[in-house]
Amino acid sequence: MLLQKFVENDVLSSLRDMQRLQQQLNRLLSAGGWPAAEEFPPVNVWASENGAVVRSEIPGIEPSDVEISLVNNTLTIKGSRKAEELKNGQRCHRQERGYGEFTRSLQLPFGVDADNVQARFSNGVLQITLPRAEADKPRKIGVKAE
Repeated sequence: MLLQKFVENDVLSSLRDMQRLQQQLNRLLSAGGWPAAEEFPPVNVWASENGAVVRSEIPGIEPSDVEISLVNNTLTIKGSRKAEELKNGQRCHRQERGYGEFTRSLQLPFGVDADNVQARFSNGVLQITLPRAEADKPRKIGVKAE
């Protein structure tokens, strides 16, 4: 009975070790230092009749390292995060924050007034305000009785 408990605990411990190893290998082998299962940067998009607001979290990235472009109805956010340099005598114990280049494109549900797009960066959050083009705004059409 004691031997059975010892074997079961050893097997469970080994399985947990194997899971940890698998997670670390997945992180190591993911492209460009970013997690393979997630898109980076994460974004939230709010839309209304007047336009849209896109908020994206990109901590540790300088605003000068971010490029925003708008082609037709597609918004693209590109940038890069530099790898942290180790000082003499230091070695990496754990690295979960990605580095390298990233690109994220979003298809917008309407045309945008490109001349009035605004982008702000504060506390690691990029906010892009995209006003809707006048031609794409919904119009109410009155019905006349005859």
